[in-house]
Amino acid sequence: MGAAEVISNTRNASAGGDKPPLIDIRNLRVTFPSGGAEPKAVLKGIDLAVQPGEIVGLVGESGAGKTTLARSILGLPPSPGRIAGGEVHFEGRQILSLSESELRRLRGRRLSVVVPNPRAELNPLLKVGDQIASMAKIHLGVAGKEARRMALEILREVQIPDPERRMDAYPHELSGGMAQRVVIAMALICSPAFVISDDATSGLDVTVQAQILALLAKLAAEHGSAMLFISRDVGITAHFCDRIAVLFSGEIVEIAPREPLFLEPAHPYTLMLLAAFSHSPKLRDSWTVPDTDRRRERSAGCQYADRCPIAQPVCRTLRPPLAEIGPGHFVRCYFPVRHA
Repeated sequence: MGAAEVISNTRNASAGGDKPPLIDIRNLRVTFPSGGAEPKAVLKGIDLAVQPGEIVGLVGESGAGKTTLARSILGLPPSPGRIAGGEVHFEGRQILSLSESELRRLRGRRLSVVVPNPRAELNPLLKVGDQIASMAKIHLGVAGKEARRMALEILREVQIPDPERRMDAYPHELSGGMAQRVVIAMALICSPAFVISDDATSGLDVTVQAQILALLAKLAAEHGSAMLFISRDVGITAHFCDRIAVLFSGEIVEIAPREPLFLEPAHPYTLMLLAAFSHSPKLRDSWTVPDTDRRRERSAGCQYADRCPIAQPVCRTLRPPLAEIGPGHFVRCYFPVRHA
């Protein structure tokens, strides 16, 4: 099977057969300048499609490229990075070719982001209600009173206690959990078609984290939004993601529906991630590797070869393709783990 056919099959599996995906990322590559002659590749040809209403998890350790992917989908790769190639199709349009003004109209209206640091997102000098209402004014063109009515309604939806009073509160008067709910309200007030949750619950108390995650999933379903849910915690994705993609060193190494990924993980890196969150010492010890070469970039072969406990010579010389091993289950590995 050729690379183009594999990519096509990956899109079809994620988009429900012949149904066109809502967002279709094709061979997306992002580079950063480095001290050498060649720029450093941070995303190395990402192919990922999300269908309307679907929640796709994106997991991987810090530095894998998760946030770079999130921002590049919006045409805003982290500085000084640049999009070196590829396409992002949203609702049938190649949005990376749009002008900046056209992209700005999409961001916040049809494409939205929930960030992990609400304190940095919210203006400390403006009341919460005004900040939420401004999103409706800018993107929906509604008048002041209607915008405030919508802001109050979305505050009720995100279950802010005493929403009428919180409308006139400043960000510093809110707890971390309430500030995160306000950021979710700002992201969803325009009922966007696609929401990116970029590690949105990091730093929150575990009880609050669970509440925010349940709220995000509930509101995305009620607003008819698809979601890319980014997290370093693979266990979180087990609760509400339809499919999960595993990112390592700028490449998707495995992508599958939720049950196959957790019941029959095939890539050694996926097993390592699952072992890291396992309560079983035997599983953790089996898939723990030394810290040596953890950040080494390979110019050829599998990016995970230097950390892989089952790597063979071919793994260090030829880049493995993303191959289908089960319905909708793709893995980038010459020797995927088989389960009895």
